[in-house]
Amino acid sequence: MSAIATWPSQAESWLDRQGKPAWIIAMILGFIVFWPIGLALLGYMIWSNRMTCRSATPRFQRRHATRNTGNAAFDAYKADTLRRLEEEQEQFEAFLQRLRDARDKAEFDQFIDERRNPTPAQPTA
Repeated sequence: MSAIATWPSQAESWLDRQGKPAWIIAMILGFIVFWPIGLALLGYMIWSNRMTCRSATPRFQRRHATRNTGNAAFDAYKADTLRRLEEEQEQFEAFLQRLRDARDKAEFDQFIDERRNPTPAQPTA
């Protein structure tokens, strides 16, 4: 009886190790075999947040970054490093924005200069 009760958790663990494509394949196969199975898998995947895009999570995935290791010196170093990296990323993004703004201004200034001083048409011979 215990083997019957543990196979769903073993299947879930195996699918988690394989990644999101394995879950999607299992869901598709469930729809092919018997549609309520596929529907149940889809509902479970949505309910358990297995369908969310993990790349859309905040920078450095705070839930892992803030986990305490038990070593105070390492935790302090890690917190300081993450803070420094976030500051550097913000500074770099601001730098890129200044570059974009300067390029846009240069292109606009060139456009205005060309409109103010049109080049004379070359006579055709």
